[in-house]
Amino acid sequence: MLREIRPALVILVALTLITGLAYPLAITGLAQALFPRQANGSLIERDGKVVGSELIGQSFTSERYFQGRPSATTGPDPADATKTVPTPYNAANSGGSNLGPTNKALIDRVKEETAKLKGENPSQPVPIDLVTTSASGLDPDISPPAAMFQLPRIARARNIPEARLRQLVDEQTKRPLLGLFGEPRVNVLALNLALDRLAAH
Repeated sequence: MLREIRPALVILVALTLITGLAYPLAITGLAQALFPRQANGSLIERDGKVVGSELIGQSFTSERYFQGRPSATTGPDPADATKTVPTPYNAANSGGSNLGPTNKALIDRVKEETAKLKGENPSQPVPIDLVTTSASGLDPDISPPAAMFQLPRIARARNIPEARLRQLVDEQTKRPLLGLFGEPRVNVLALNLALDRLAAH
């Protein structure tokens, strides 16, 4: 009987060592050697302190800053652990709202957000990514039109000409890979850090 079990045990141990130890260590080592910044979270620093990641959005509520997409992530209610409350950009609970396009709560929220944004810039149509959440709830990027839509508000709040802000958005816009893959996008945290640098000068 031991003769029949031994090959199975040897294969189990060998595959455990290969796939559970050697392979993960090799991939981690390669990632650290070839892409250390990305492997460590694509962190963004300001004055030597980590202020965020290129990969996870943050909530900006001040009128002086560009704002990202709404986030549908939730977290435990501090008052009642059996319930959840909205916690925007909660990386521990990534996910969308899962509300369908005919859901009244979603329709009402989008209408409310659209009306609020129209008050900021009544002459332009509201970009869809400023009123809809992403599938992860953590999207750090917005479209260039979504950034441009916010220029009048930021120009008023910071007393910076819109033309200079438009140039800043253009400078921060990432183009599609090889001109083919993906969409033009703007990282909101990087844009706001560049905005602070511009305002400081």
